[in-house]
Amino acid sequence: MRMSIMPTKSMKPIKLSMASRLSAVIAAAVLFLSVCAPQQPYVPPPDDLAAVDSSSSPAKYVFLFIGDGMGLSHVAAAEVFLSASSDRIGNAELSFTRFASQGFVSTYSANSYITCSAAAGTALSAGYKTNNGMVCVGPQGQKYKSIAYTLKEAGYKIGVATSVSINHATPAVFYAVTESRDNYYAIASQLAPSGFDFFAGSGFLHPSGRDGNEESVFTQIDKYGYAVVRTPADLKKTPASQKLILFQEESRSQDALTPAVKRTGNDGWTLVDFTRAGIDRLESSNGFFFMVEGGRIDWAAHENDAAGVVYEVLDFADAVEIAVEFYRKRPDETLIVVTADHATGGLALGVGSLPYELKPELLNTRNGGVSRTMTDAETAALNAEAGFGWTTGAHTGEPVPVYALGVGSERFVGRMDNTDIPKRILGAMGVRGQF
Repeated sequence: MRMSIMPTKSMKPIKLSMASRLSAVIAAAVLFLSVCAPQQPYVPPPDDLAAVDSSSSPAKYVFLFIGDGMGLSHVAAAEVFLSASSDRIGNAELSFTRFASQGFVSTYSANSYITCSAAAGTALSAGYKTNNGMVCVGPQGQKYKSIAYTLKEAGYKIGVATSVSINHATPAVFYAVTESRDNYYAIASQLAPSGFDFFAGSGFLHPSGRDGNEESVFTQIDKYGYAVVRTPADLKKTPASQKLILFQEESRSQDALTPAVKRTGNDGWTLVDFTRAGIDRLESSNGFFFMVEGGRIDWAAHENDAAGVVYEVLDFADAVEIAVEFYRKRPDETLIVVTADHATGGLALGVGSLPYELKPELLNTRNGGVSRTMTDAETAALNAEAGFGWTTGAHTGEPVPVYALGVGSERFVGRMDNTDIPKRILGAMGVRGQF
């Protein structure tokens, strides 16, 4: 039944004063603008913990480990897998989950709550939000400066390492500036001019341009005095003072290192190798800043491969352990920060088809649960059998964990934004940034 209200003689029209009418117009305009105006990203308030603290000794040797796509559930999956490997239920600690200082980091970009690695990496390297796809370039075209350059100018040695190509988005944000993460040649062309001391990755994407018509990036590298080393034997022959780039042998993939779950023992470089070699090259009385990315965690999560994720996180944790060994020698001068740029896949420990049960032991390559040549269908079946679920093949927007150890580690406790990470690193090092 539809009811209507008819005016009666007792109803009198309401007369509004000019001021009331003006207030109503303004309120309507504000309501219209709030609904129709484009959304603006939330800007975090000033970060008190980023301040330089001159009352204590600054961090001199700083590691920033970035697990690409590594959410809290990815870390938990690796921990529960380790526990199951010892016939226990629980969370066996990884090298970095033992750190006393822990917190959570928001990851949204300037134009989306779901970030990409380029935008999240820009926040982690330069301290500013930007749109998805941009590498240290702001939404209005502003050019941002990575803290790696700030620290190089302050006299520190600089290293950048990754388990994927060195001109992929996350390593790129520490030495390159470009409007698109897909500008692989433009990114690679900025590597040698950076003058950084150490680079390591699987290789370059499009080293002679997308069509192969540009001057080879390797020619540029030679001009700047870098040694490109592809084997441990050649590494031993390289002068300790020479700037260094570690790449896979040319017969191996230049896109990424061998997946951890598929290693057979003769697989070329590992992230542990890169971390150890980087420390050897960077350690000096001047101090260093060393960014190490576990890029294949993200790749495995995009493929919704639970076993792949577990083994990549464990491989990443092994690389962090190398830094922990360094910390034990210099506990009063070292800071280690471990975080992620975003989470990937919507990984869940527990699925509806296997209620209240998890079988992580099935992900073990040594008991035949995981084949190194599994199809997508076989991987999905193993996920379901082991009790690991996924919501997407893309990124997700939840906060990611951060772990810290050493000088200034207390700055990384609690909730923070990804733009706070580089500011707090510089604060712990006693270096004033460009923020």
